[in-house]
Amino acid sequence: MPPLQHGARSSLAHRLLESRRLRGRGEVLKGHHNTNYVLRVGLLLALVIGVVPYTRFKYRVPLNTVEVVPRIWPREADVLEVVCRYLREVPRCLAVLGELGDRSLHRYRRGKALSERNPDGVIDEKLMREFAAFFVRTAQVPVKELPPPPEDWPDDGDSDRFLHWLVDFTEQRVHQPNRERFGDLFDAVGIPQDAMTTFKENHHGLTSRPFKLLHTDVHRANVVVRRGRIAVIDWELAIYGDPLHDLATHIVRTGYGKEEQERMVELWARAMEAAGCAELTAGLHKDLDTYLAFEYAQSVFPDVMRAALDLPGDAEERHFQAAAERVSRAMGRAREPLRLVAVPDLEQMVEALRKWHSLSVPTAAS
Repeated sequence: MPPLQHGARSSLAHRLLESRRLRGRGEVLKGHHNTNYVLRVGLLLALVIGVVPYTRFKYRVPLNTVEVVPRIWPREADVLEVVCRYLREVPRCLAVLGELGDRSLHRYRRGKALSERNPDGVIDEKLMREFAAFFVRTAQVPVKELPPPPEDWPDDGDSDRFLHWLVDFTEQRVHQPNRERFGDLFDAVGIPQDAMTTFKENHHGLTSRPFKLLHTDVHRANVVVRRGRIAVIDWELAIYGDPLHDLATHIVRTGYGKEEQERMVELWARAMEAAGCAELTAGLHKDLDTYLAFEYAQSVFPDVMRAALDLPGDAEERHFQAAAERVSRAMGRAREPLRLVAVPDLEQMVEALRKWHSLSVPTAAS
């Protein structure tokens, strides 16, 4: 458990870290949900938190951003306390900080992010085997040691209800709350207002599989590679559910080609069977297609919102073109899962983004 929770030591550690952050010390790594500051811990801070001085650590500060993914456990530290007992390569959380407990200090994992080594190229066989082994070890983390899920969480093995919970989250917590701000843009780029309702009606009958710990965000930027071995970081989006969802999000967000995807699925299934987890592969190919379809369907909302929000206040034509290309890719992937009859062309998307931006400049620039 992180050693600092309350009191003067926690407050002092927070002040020292904020001082270093505000002075621009260390490397800055910005993601969708947090800004991570890689800092060397000085002597005083090392004494306060009880670590070796002058080694590198990662200080995580949450971003104020739109909610697009479920977080069933409020604190990543509580998940990491369990995960790090079984996946020793995962960096431990050393302290939970800040008045709201929303900032944290983590050990720094040496190595290079896969997104830097190989931002969009082919994933080699050795790394795919590493991923398969990772998913097995994650599935073997004892469920009874995890924090309890929400009271309304689907029962163990109810894969249908688990998928529908994810669909309902997308509709009720992502789509509807953002319609006031982005509704006209959603409509203009071709997202039907009943997109997720229709998806839910058309996808059911999944095979029952035991629920396990899922990371849900295993993509290139969250994978650190060192000497051919991987460590998967950033567990704040971990949930408890159907392991095929974890495989699907990994396949989509890592950007596998068709042949790579087939090989990754094969290696995943073989690894599960070899580890005595064959029950997790039941209904694999049929149900994996459903989870892949869901990933493509739900991603249109964050992809469209992020493309719009990333436009600078003084956006030029090149900015609108790049944003429209991002939206077009997302809509292309979602065309079949959402059963879209027609999708606007690139120029229509540019115009939609330009209109949204003209009415939202103060918000887009904030």
